[in-house]
Amino acid sequence: MEAAQLYSRFLTREVNIGDVPMGGLNPIRIQSMTTTDTMDTLGTVEQTIRMVNSGCEYVRITAPSMKEAENLANIKKELRVRGYNVPLVADIHFTPNAAEAAARIVEKVRVNPGNYADKKRFENIEYTQQAYQAELERIYKKFSPLVKICKEYGTAMRIGTNHGSLSDRIMSHYGDTPRGMVESAMEFIRMCEDLNYYNLVISMKASNTQVMVQAYRLLVETMVKEGMNYPLHLGVTEAGDGEDGRIKSAVGIGTLLEDGLGDTIRVSLTEDPEFEAPVAKALAARYEKRAVDLYGKTLFTESKTIDAEKLSYNPFEYQRRLTVPVQHIGGHHHPVVLLDVSRENLKDPYFLGAAGYSYSAVLDKYNMADQACDMVYLGDQLPSFSFPGNLKQLYNYNTWLTLRDKNNCHPLFSYEEYLKAGQKDEHLNLVRIQAEEAAGKDLSVLKDNVVLLLETSALHGVAAQRNFFVALMTKNLQLPVIISRSYEGINASDLMLYAATDMGALLTDGLGDGIWIKADAAVALPVVNATSFGILQATRTRISKTEYISCPSCGRTLFDLQETTQLIRSRTDHLKGIKIGIMGCIVNGPGEMADADYGYVGTGPDKITLYRGREVVKKNVNAANALDDLIELIREDGNWVQRGE
Repeated sequence: MEAAQLYSRFLTREVNIGDVPMGGLNPIRIQSMTTTDTMDTLGTVEQTIRMVNSGCEYVRITAPSMKEAENLANIKKELRVRGYNVPLVADIHFTPNAAEAAARIVEKVRVNPGNYADKKRFENIEYTQQAYQAELERIYKKFSPLVKICKEYGTAMRIGTNHGSLSDRIMSHYGDTPRGMVESAMEFIRMCEDLNYYNLVISMKASNTQVMVQAYRLLVETMVKEGMNYPLHLGVTEAGDGEDGRIKSAVGIGTLLEDGLGDTIRVSLTEDPEFEAPVAKALAARYEKRAVDLYGKTLFTESKTIDAEKLSYNPFEYQRRLTVPVQHIGGHHHPVVLLDVSRENLKDPYFLGAAGYSYSAVLDKYNMADQACDMVYLGDQLPSFSFPGNLKQLYNYNTWLTLRDKNNCHPLFSYEEYLKAGQKDEHLNLVRIQAEEAAGKDLSVLKDNVVLLLETSALHGVAAQRNFFVALMTKNLQLPVIISRSYEGINASDLMLYAATDMGALLTDGLGDGIWIKADAAVALPVVNATSFGILQATRTRISKTEYISCPSCGRTLFDLQETTQLIRSRTDHLKGIKIGIMGCIVNGPGEMADADYGYVGTGPDKITLYRGREVVKKNVNAANALDDLIELIREDGNWVQRGE
């Protein structure tokens, strides 16, 4: 195995959090956050116990004011009486005094630089260098007492930057960018180091997976340049619920885990918190198998950073790899979805409904859904009915040769078959390439409307396929590439997470013109199709449905997020391409839903404020009328369509 294809983790500083240390040579830790009212001591204790039993190694609890911060002592006491020593983390926004109280009680406090003693009014303020420095000095005075308390009590701290809650000061210099996120955290890290405090964990969370990945990579590059190696807390904010939330989380978190980054994971789902830990555990478990090489030596590196100058693409900025399109694959066309239907009943046209094509026997025609795949693989099987006219069929080369009618039917070659083939398709030829074996093949001979089907059997398959893309770019070969991964023996829930990681990691870097998930026979075709489109949606490379940026709820939430999210989804999930932010409170308000088109934010008991982007449109709407008002707002903007249009 080539060195570039070995898995290694960025070796970080070990941080003590109660009796569960993080970073260093410790395993990737799992955590989540309670959704109960922090003043409900027994309710919070019971939920914490359920979270621990589901796999949480740290439990975070919101402390929005002094009374909640002080009640953490009662929660901790009751947990200890019941025999649970799980480290507790206080989540702080806006309130330095609550942070200082909590730091004397719990094992770790989380502060958000954009909300802690800094100004965030979403105003366009120009800061001179002198004014900028004066603000930093003011923050230092506000922040120093917390640092000193943490030092005295042995309390750890997470400096948690969120994409949507950057301060006006940071926004004025860097904008709403990954670099702004990094600098926001670095300012607080430098203050901690100035006070000789190093018990830190850092996070760079965003709902946009591209922004999140870029921010963490920039953070590591910046830390390494300054001689730092603090452990990293990974998470995608407001990922949503169900399949979408899991896929989106896996794309963001998995991409960074593939980079060897990450010491603890929190998956943020709009579901009960005990459902989050199993997802995080499944993501982390894949890397436990890769942490040791053949000689039993742990593969950690002293300082892992990305040398962008040596790469053929920019890991800190999305730009799709330049290709020459073949048919509708590559170029400026969105990535395609290819499905294997060779095991389906090819005498029954109704099975194509699972691939996005519903058949009407009365009209003898197909209706095409927004999530309709672009190509199907039949292998050596022949259907007994006519396929939809815009659905390409892919056959093994020797079977393709036997077809009388080759219209819309295309061959799949091995590399050797392609070189020897006397007949090729005049429109589209797919050539299967194994990433780790490609070095010995001359790919410049693949010229006749060729699209590569990139496979891998490597344990660290993302690295193997990424190396292949880098080699193509180095040689200036602009062939479109469909990424293919096989998941035999993997169940549906793990398939969703693994494929989102493996393919999302490449698509996030602009690599790939299509995806083909080869699933186990036990995994139903609708799951494979939905997962494929979900990955493209989560990577922002192909939008096929409404996107919901919904927070996972906590003790600050002012309404039932799960119920409300489902209600909003039930009336708006046909609005392809619209992004709707659903936030439980003002902390997760206009900032956290940074790039949503519309926002539905709790601002008081039974009161909702509606946003267009970051602009407040209606304040304190009665919750009973808020969804109707949201739909009317979408209608006013000309973005509403009737279902079925």
